[in-house]
Amino acid sequence: MRQLIIDTATEALSVALFVDGVLAAHHHEIAGRGHAEKLVPAISALSDGGKADEIIVDSGPGSFTGVRIGLAAARALGYAWGVPIKGYASLSLIAAMAREQADDSEKHLIIAITGGHGELFWQRFIRDTLEPITNIASTPIAELASMIDTPMIYGSGAQALIDVRGHGEAIMLHPDARCAPLLPLTSLQNDALPYYGRGADAIPLAHRKAQPKRKPSP
Repeated sequence: MRQLIIDTATEALSVALFVDGVLAAHHHEIAGRGHAEKLVPAISALSDGGKADEIIVDSGPGSFTGVRIGLAAARALGYAWGVPIKGYASLSLIAAMAREQADDSEKHLIIAITGGHGELFWQRFIRDTLEPITNIASTPIAELASMIDTPMIYGSGAQALIDVRGHGEAIMLHPDARCAPLLPLTSLQNDALPYYGRGADAIPLAHRKAQPKRKPSP
């Protein structure tokens, strides 16, 4: 059984190929931008061009563009190879990674990643089971700082939250495709539908044309 993991939902560009549950090849970098140009070459560089019997992809939340790039690649390859596609949430994978280094005293895990317009995507998980106990939300950092008192925060948005809150410890984590086997099977979704978490920042051209034009200031 060959499984290809694709993760481009955040600043990380991460792909991994597993053969019978063993990591065979991978590529992981904090790319920031340029996922569209780098993803296909990264997959092609894997053994046998990354060809797999199943594709598992990060379906968000995260960067609107990053989520779309990962899903588009997964669907194209799934169609070409005639293989199924499954999806997982970026916050769930980070929670699984966080559990590996969390202290036994931590009953809950707070995962926060960079969102847009001064907001963070976040979610709370039960540490032992990785069961989410809140829905995924996008919340302004200052508001979230007043809501969350858990000492340890994990994810790419952790430091921003700790800085505003003024106490606690931030553990920087980005989704890593190599860690996909840590996900509970219940975290995988057969439909792999995108979860953007918030609307796109860009305004469609048709909507921009419909907006009244502003008169220049005198």
